[in-house]
Amino acid sequence: MTNEPQSSTAAEAREERKPVVLQVVPELDVPGGTERSTVEIAQALSAAGWGSLVASAGGAMLRQIETAGARHVQLPLKGKNPIQIRKNTGRLVELIEAEAVDIIHARSRAPAWSAWHAAQKTGCHFITTFHGAYGTSGALKRRYNAIMTKGELVIANSQFTANHIVHTYPMDQKNLRVICRGVDVSVYTPGAVTQARVIQLAGQWRLPDGKSVIMLPGRLTAWKGHKVLLDALTHLQRDDYVVVFVGDEQGRHEYRKQLERRVEQNGLGHIVRFAGPCRDMPAAYMSADVVVSASTKPEAFGRVIVEAQAMGRPVVAFDHGGAKETILGGETGLLVEPGNVVALAQALEAALDLTAERRKRMAEVAIRHIAENFTLDKMCASTLAVYEEILAAKAPGKR
Repeated sequence: MTNEPQSSTAAEAREERKPVVLQVVPELDVPGGTERSTVEIAQALSAAGWGSLVASAGGAMLRQIETAGARHVQLPLKGKNPIQIRKNTGRLVELIEAEAVDIIHARSRAPAWSAWHAAQKTGCHFITTFHGAYGTSGALKRRYNAIMTKGELVIANSQFTANHIVHTYPMDQKNLRVICRGVDVSVYTPGAVTQARVIQLAGQWRLPDGKSVIMLPGRLTAWKGHKVLLDALTHLQRDDYVVVFVGDEQGRHEYRKQLERRVEQNGLGHIVRFAGPCRDMPAAYMSADVVVSASTKPEAFGRVIVEAQAMGRPVVAFDHGGAKETILGGETGLLVEPGNVVALAQALEAALDLTAERRKRMAEVAIRHIAENFTLDKMCASTLAVYEEILAAKAPGKR
């Protein structure tokens, strides 16, 4: 006689239980777009009262996961070896069953293979996010990448990425969702940055008074276009500016040396500063008069471009990738032909020569543009809406 009430109570408990989402990434060491998004969504899930788990091989960002209110589970998810993927499948099956995971969200290819197999075995929902356009040289590489299209729903971080997916992989487009990266506009807003923070960076970077600052934020890697910018600077007929490269070299010492040699070859030693990584990017943007994105390959989204606009800074960028979606040409920044150093130099000249009134107007439009389209709140709400959509659908397997 007691079985019925207990069964009913258990059923009600299951109905009332908040869903549990497990995000899987290779590691949490480098604060790139994948890792940042993982932390941000972990925090949004916790704030909404959902269960929030993250599985990875660990790294320097573990503290941020814990601060976000999520629980981290250490698993060796970096490996691409088929044997390792098979072992990780078993580990994820155990985790899904132990934690009653409803959705497993894969953000990278190697863990996605294990996550997909684990979802098949447990009936857990499986979704993916493309954080970029993967290289597609060779049939084997395309097959490896294609795991990211097997999500019941597939998220692309920009329309550029969505177009790449559609044109590269066979998949049902009705399962594709575009959710652009978002900026925390409570942090990335001019009013939140004190003058003292800007002054501190100016001293640290040896920024001279009376000089305009051209800034290229981004890790020191060749495709970010540092050399392109250095070559463009040789076409500027002025010396009223300095250039600051803000970003970690991440062990690329040889590339740093190549840049230093290019600086000397181009006679720019008195102009260029290598600032290294910066812990206060809002203040860094406030220190800049122009922010540059000179990436030689299209950025899948381009977080720097959005952050700079949120801070009211004019942006000069190559007209490809995510920049085409996030910059209002002529209104919030200038878009130039990709790889054209002369055109880049001309755009820099125009940006440096902006009148105070024109600069103010561009800042107003840029700040409003980001607030309406590319906020962190919007990204998180859209992602949780995808989770809710998938939960409203029929369970994919055993559950």
